[in-house]
Amino acid sequence: MTRPRPTVSRSEPLHMQVARHIRNDIEAGRLRDGQRLPSTRELAEEWEVSTPVINDAMAILSKEGLVESKPRAGRVVRAPEQASIRPRPSTPHVVFVGGYAGSGKTELGRVVARDTGWALLDKDTLTRPVVEAALEAVGRSPHDRESDFYLSTIRPREYESLMNALTENLQCGNSSVVTAPFLREFADAAWVNRTLATCKDFGATATFAWVYCDAETMHTYVRHRGAARDSAKLADWSRYVEGIDLDLRPPIPHIVVDNSASSEPLQSQARRLVEQVENAKVD
Repeated sequence: MTRPRPTVSRSEPLHMQVARHIRNDIEAGRLRDGQRLPSTRELAEEWEVSTPVINDAMAILSKEGLVESKPRAGRVVRAPEQASIRPRPSTPHVVFVGGYAGSGKTELGRVVARDTGWALLDKDTLTRPVVEAALEAVGRSPHDRESDFYLSTIRPREYESLMNALTENLQCGNSSVVTAPFLREFADAAWVNRTLATCKDFGATATFAWVYCDAETMHTYVRHRGAARDSAKLADWSRYVEGIDLDLRPPIPHIVVDNSASSEPLQSQARRLVEQVENAKVD
């Protein structure tokens, strides 16, 4: 319950406003069954109201059976029906698809999403307009993806937004395909462990896939998509290829999908990937 709150007004009693917003969070899955709520004082500070207002709001929610007070545990959410109202009752699955620029990550994600109906969360689609506007606002090229400023200031926020979108889908019980380079993330044990823990918290399986693509085929893909952010790579392709390791594989259990021109059709590999994912179990 740390996201920004709507400003409470006097159009209805304050305690009813607070109760309604917390009720909405429970029904939307942002607050989950068994989750401990902040203390009365913390909620009062969060909502900028008095503690009696919070107590009155909690009384409404308790009467509705949405909040329960437990000794030494404080107030906890009671919404056991959350699982039954999810759009897909089966175990949610998350597939993280990583690889170099132009390797075919998004294409693989789209194939999987179209075959399964799972949500497709692509980093560029979700963040590019805001990233470009932010770069322009500080006097930089909107296509900058190489500078220290982009790598240290902008890039972490892109991935933060991507993971927030994933969490929201998990709260709704949705399976998702998450596509991004993930070059740093897959090699970061702390990031991987946090991600696995998040998925486990929602009863979801997590599968990591790496898209391999040979340099020649990758060059074709990058030229074909014509993205301005690729201009620096295309301007000196040989130098770019020399600076990456095409044999790189994530130091974590993963599935490799070969998207080179000479490889098996992507759709066939995508279907096999889905079979592996659906046979996986939550640890």
